[in-house]
Amino acid sequence: MTTQTPLTDAKPSDFKVNLSGRYKIDSIFAIATWSAIAISILVLVTLLLSVLIEGFPRLSWSFLTNFPSRKPEEAGLLSALAGTIWMMVTITAIAFPLGVGAGIYLEEFAKDSWLGRVIEININNLAGVPSIIYGLLGLQVFVRFMEPLTGGRSIISGALTLALLILPIIIVSTRESLRAIPDSLRQAGFALGATEWQVISRQVLPIALPGILTGTILALSRAIGETAPLITIGALTFISFLPENLQSPFTVLPIQVYNWVSRPQQEFHVNSAAGIIVLMVVLLMMNGTAVLLRNKFQKQRG
Repeated sequence: MTTQTPLTDAKPSDFKVNLSGRYKIDSIFAIATWSAIAISILVLVTLLLSVLIEGFPRLSWSFLTNFPSRKPEEAGLLSALAGTIWMMVTITAIAFPLGVGAGIYLEEFAKDSWLGRVIEININNLAGVPSIIYGLLGLQVFVRFMEPLTGGRSIISGALTLALLILPIIIVSTRESLRAIPDSLRQAGFALGATEWQVISRQVLPIALPGILTGTILALSRAIGETAPLITIGALTFISFLPENLQSPFTVLPIQVYNWVSRPQQEFHVNSAAGIIVLMVVLLMMNGTAVLLRNKFQKQRG
């Protein structure tokens, strides 16, 4: 039977050696972390500067109002820009109510059972599925099986596909935002005679809404830059007309940029850089609108 050395018998030098070793490891880890952050920021700034320097002179009103063309000096982004706006509005209309509703039900109403745990695990797993898998699913279900309703390779098919892609993110962010609300608030509502739905809709949800909107912003930011799923379901790389409805063929900004980058002419590469700038501006405007809404709800709560 082994005997342990009493703590009172330990020498101060033993603690100094252990602490000095830990401080060295902490210092090495901190240096490595800051180095990784600095390299990432440097690469990002380099990419942004190269895109801005190359594409900014190409930006003009005609570039935004012209249709794509085989002549690089006459090519524009009108059809891709319109397709992106159609796509993001449709995705938001589909994914936001479904994702928030599913998150509220799973967090507030669903009972703790094996089925609920299985659903939770699968939702977390779906958030990490490669986007091309969603594209194959959308091709089979929305483009082929539901063609009489969706019109085949159309805006609604692409929106439904990307809505499935971002639904897990919205559901998870909704549940985490609801979990952050203390149970004392719910108990106070019940004590005053409110029903469960009244407590959730009038007390819990308004407080959790800023966090829900933050998760939605991140999800839509991912959707606006996706290319692989839309190419899989048949989004076109060259369209010289504006989409008229949700069953119209479409293209989006990432696909148009991809089309120009794949061309051998340097002028098309300049167009692709300008297209990237327009895509970033659309993304910033969309995120800015969501941030304003989030701050508005936070002020109302305060």
